[in-house]
Amino acid sequence: MTRHPLTATSKSIAWTSGIAWVMALLALTAQAQEAEAPWMEKAHQVFKPLPQDMATEEFPIDATRVVLGRKLFFDPRLSLDGTVSCATCHRPALYGTDALAKSVGVEHRLNAHNAPTVLNAALQFRAHWIGDRANVEEQAMKSLIGHASFGNPDFAAVIRKIKALPGYEAEFKQAFPNEPEPVKPDNWGKAIGAYERTLVTPSSFDAFLKGDAKALTPQAQNGLKTFIDIGCASCHNGVGIGGASFQKFGVVADYWTQTGSQPIDEGRFTASKEPADKYVFKVPSLRNVAMTPPYFHDGSVATLPQAVRVMGKVQLGRELTDQEVHDLVDFLNSLTGKQPEDFVAEPVLMPQAFSAPP
Repeated sequence: MTRHPLTATSKSIAWTSGIAWVMALLALTAQAQEAEAPWMEKAHQVFKPLPQDMATEEFPIDATRVVLGRKLFFDPRLSLDGTVSCATCHRPALYGTDALAKSVGVEHRLNAHNAPTVLNAALQFRAHWIGDRANVEEQAMKSLIGHASFGNPDFAAVIRKIKALPGYEAEFKQAFPNEPEPVKPDNWGKAIGAYERTLVTPSSFDAFLKGDAKALTPQAQNGLKTFIDIGCASCHNGVGIGGASFQKFGVVADYWTQTGSQPIDEGRFTASKEPADKYVFKVPSLRNVAMTPPYFHDGSVATLPQAVRVMGKVQLGRELTDQEVHDLVDFLNSLTGKQPEDFVAEPVLMPQAFSAPP
């Protein structure tokens, strides 16, 4: 069979058809982008990027307090038996957690709840799973006499220890120069709080919120869309992607039927004794969630995909598909940020052996 070369007319038709095909493809792409616009706009309304730090008018970040607070955060010698510091439950190697279902304090005492990450924690409206601490400053201060944390019998015992360790008294005076007696529990909390308010971990999701649409993979964007569409964002929103409200764990089903939790924790009810507070907990922040297993207040679920499935069932009444879970986990992975260098690297403390209380 003889092959005939294209005539000028046929070449023109082919070229015109090719242009038409490209234009049609561009039109379809534009339509797809327009279709995405509403949920992307919603994402920018519902979430906010991380700030540079977490200072407030009440709790400003002072450099001398940050330096002091960092040392105190990593020093175990101020606990009852010299074994526990803030970093015991909030380890840099584990993204500010301890990877235990429930944290272990002095004398191997078991805490009531799983240790949430300390990273970005100062953004949250309350501290602790049941919200019984107003902020990171109060949490740090009261941990000194917490039975299953530092375990000290009273604040006076702590003050004696601080003054016995080389350098601390002078550093407290430098950090709180206008106070006649700067070494006190309230200032311990303020110093550690100042340090914790610097522990910000911006992620690819923050870049996305600031306008870089390519910062999230297509699958992560699908997960973000699903996160918004099925209702996750009704509780997990704002700059912390959570941490700004209380919510019942088990809106449509008892949580323990899916988590296997034993014993069953009644949440804020244990402190308030108000019936409306039964099984109510602080909505956790989801920042760095992929790095902080196990999950929930009791560490009852080991993996993130399983935690996502549990939330679908007990909070939303949905049996999530494998694809939905995969996409949601991909989005949650985009919330992992880089840890600050002065958190990853522990400070060198002044040498002094632990002295047991009399």
